Amino acid sequence: MASTAEPEHLSNHHRSTLRQLFEHPVSHNIEWNDVLSLLDAVGSTVEQHDSKVAVTIGPEREFLDVPEGKDIDTQMVVDLRRMLSNAGYGGDY
Repeated sequence: MASTAEPEHLSNHHRSTLRQLFEHPVSHNIEWNDVLSLLDAVGSTVEQHDSKVAVTIGPEREFLDVPEGKDIDTQMVVDLRRMLSNAGYGGDY
């Protein structure tokens, strides 16, 4: 059984965003700014010139499109779940 990363370094706000990302069914009101803040807490983000953000969590790097509105879409939730799960984070916080 794989151990999960300890989230002590995460604020209550980050834990709340993490819970939202792992909710079933998928939440449709997860704000991009909250996600960016969480990603900065568990990894690193670098804004690119082409409306993308390079996200690195552990050894994994993804390029995410900045959403047009304030909320992220379902596909981004799926991508983030995979990245966060691979890094040992889940929604049990």
